[in-house]
Amino acid sequence: MSQETCLLGIDIGTSAAKLVVFSEDGKALASRAVSYTTQYLQPGYVEQNPDSWWEAVCVGIREMLAEDAIRPAQIAGIGIDGQGWSAIAMDAQGNVLAPDPIWLDTRAESICDELNAHIGEDAIFALSGNPLKAQYVTAKILWLQRNLPQAYAKTKWIMQSNGFIAYRLTGSVSMDISQAYGLHCFDMKNGRMDQAMCKELGIEPGIIPDIVACHKIVGHVHDEAARLTGLLAGTPVVAGGLDAACSTLGAGVLRAGQTQEQGGQAGGMSICIDQYCADKRLILGYHVVPNHWLLQGGTTGGGGAMRWFEREFADFERRMALEKGGSSFAFLDALAEKVPAGSEGVVFLPYLAGERSPIWDSDAQGVYFGLDYSKTRAHMVRALMEGVAFSLKHNLEIAESVGAHVETLRATGGSANSRLWTQIKADVTGKDIEVPESDLATPLGAALLAGVGVGVYPDFETATARTVHVKRTQTHSVQDASAYEQGYTIYRMLYEQLKDIMKQNRRARV
Repeated sequence: MSQETCLLGIDIGTSAAKLVVFSEDGKALASRAVSYTTQYLQPGYVEQNPDSWWEAVCVGIREMLAEDAIRPAQIAGIGIDGQGWSAIAMDAQGNVLAPDPIWLDTRAESICDELNAHIGEDAIFALSGNPLKAQYVTAKILWLQRNLPQAYAKTKWIMQSNGFIAYRLTGSVSMDISQAYGLHCFDMKNGRMDQAMCKELGIEPGIIPDIVACHKIVGHVHDEAARLTGLLAGTPVVAGGLDAACSTLGAGVLRAGQTQEQGGQAGGMSICIDQYCADKRLILGYHVVPNHWLLQGGTTGGGGAMRWFEREFADFERRMALEKGGSSFAFLDALAEKVPAGSEGVVFLPYLAGERSPIWDSDAQGVYFGLDYSKTRAHMVRALMEGVAFSLKHNLEIAESVGAHVETLRATGGSANSRLWTQIKADVTGKDIEVPESDLATPLGAALLAGVGVGVYPDFETATARTVHVKRTQTHSVQDASAYEQGYTIYRMLYEQLKDIMKQNRRARV
């Protein structure tokens, strides 16, 4: 290959680290995905070992450099994105002191109840732009204080996932502004920490790294990281950002009104806004693009719900994929296409790990409703797709009700590869959906941050114009509107009717 300038995007996802080397025009030249383990210890307790992320990053980069003819000297910069709401306790020597309770973890609910009563929900929300919920970073820090006091006593820094990998690469401690939304002592309107709220919450401001712009160079690959990864010592590393925000940039969403539809492990949407707009039912954070926010809907049941179904119920499709080639998910798509819109009355609630926005109920559980002897696995697959689309519609409705303007959606993540699922989302929401050429929007967004940070691109507009291209547009149809409206009505009613039973059921198993 030619010795062209490249950018490395590192994506610390929920199930794997994805490493992708991009050319200046956004072409993926080499990629690896290295998985790691998630521990589901008991209801509400979901952990990962941050050192396993670093091990995966080292393995993936070494393999790419050894096998894909990428020379370390070609890599002009490195950008990192990561899952949100981490609380990685690290000592002064850089040792991880406890497992990371990831974004699915809700163990700190009682702490949230206590603080909301003591300080006041409205006061916390007025400053941070987000409700105080157990999934956020704030409550996890306080849980660590109270339940692992010996580890907390040694804690020098509380890190986020991408900041942790940046530290392992450079030895520099940082926190990017897009990840600051997890802290309720962060002033969302003005983009800075609030010392008075830190004191109210009981969080020492010194354990939070300095907050920096996402495209800021925070350090350079040091000798030990170069030895472990094969990267060139001295390669610049930028702060990076939240995975959903990087995915939004990687989809070409950087102006007010543009919206990303998320189709990775989690589902939801990110609406780019240039005026402060918060709602307790949604999530507000800074975009990785300066001077913009993202009004987000984040759900637990996105592509992860389909991966769960494929793992548990798709032995036949996996055999077909082995025999005929292709993907088991493509065979599931073909199965679902046999069922008409509305799944003939089968409705799925995709709350397989509780639910985030807009219902914020960690006790919520997955439900299939409407099964009878005539129903098949095909009905269940299509109903799953529709249920995830209903959760997207619910979040979009809330956002539009508080003044957010949404037109066409830009789809990202593996789910965007399914024409059927993308069409269902378009028809359910009444929004056209554009699908970019690359399904690597998240690591691409991270790489673009590096490109702007090191000067490969003069600005974000140039970066996205050169790298993001729409390969297809799926226009919404009103043909099946009635069936979807009926399904959506039942979807909303089911949760309202079942939420107390869900709470009793979950609490009985804790």
